[in-house]
Amino acid sequence: MPSAHPMVPLPCSVRRIQRETHDTFSVELSPGHEFPFVAGQFNMLYWFGVGEVAISISGDPTKPGRLTHTIRSVGSVTQGLQKLKPGDVLGVRGPFGKGWPVETAAGGDLMFVAGGVGLAPLRPAIYYVLANRKRYGRVVLLYGARTPADILYKQELERWRARFDLQVHVTVDHGTGGWQGRVGVVTSLISKPDFDPGSTTVMICGPEVMMRFTEAELEKRELPPQNIYISVERNMKCALGLCGHCQFGPTFICKDGPVFPYESLRRFLAIREV
Repeated sequence: MPSAHPMVPLPCSVRRIQRETHDTFSVELSPGHEFPFVAGQFNMLYWFGVGEVAISISGDPTKPGRLTHTIRSVGSVTQGLQKLKPGDVLGVRGPFGKGWPVETAAGGDLMFVAGGVGLAPLRPAIYYVLANRKRYGRVVLLYGARTPADILYKQELERWRARFDLQVHVTVDHGTGGWQGRVGVVTSLISKPDFDPGSTTVMICGPEVMMRFTEAELEKRELPPQNIYISVERNMKCALGLCGHCQFGPTFICKDGPVFPYESLRRFLAIREV
């Protein structure tokens, strides 16, 4: 189980490293016992002697003995994590935060909208829904990446696309390398699936500008704003709301999120430099 104290990292051995794209990789950790978490939560990963970084859990919540994080290499800590090898040890604090409303969404339709690496925090929710598929109506995944080379989980997307109980639509901003699929921003996919606005819950993760435009397109299709949830990951340092780095308006992303009803953050997302 997780560490008894939220500030004390739990040593976890690296089980596997998977390269996803040119700058993104997945690390599968073995905590040595079950590490239960809710889809949408995050952990603090501590690379001994270098630093700590907040990373959403991207593995399967129905398999708590395996802990997976998909990481984009953008800073000194994450660049160092790329060098990990099976058998190396990381410190893990968590899980922290509030997750996706997969339970309250049961009985209705579900739409997942992901941009770029934003598919990683949504993946546990997709796993959970597929493991409990009979509890949900229509389920749709809309995913956009910058180029075909930036698409995450390509083999898994193909497996999901082959299912009869899940609609998957993928687009790229720039169709390079002989790409034969759709080209355009992810919001252009919202017109593709058929769904009942009144009974659909939408979960969105990606760049903040993408999430704003996605919400605007959903409103055009008369989807109630209270049915929209987003994951906001920015500036988290302590995971407990003590340091103040992740304060966003009146909220702290780490302890009040990272998943929020869109309505609760709407006016702050529209203000530059908040």
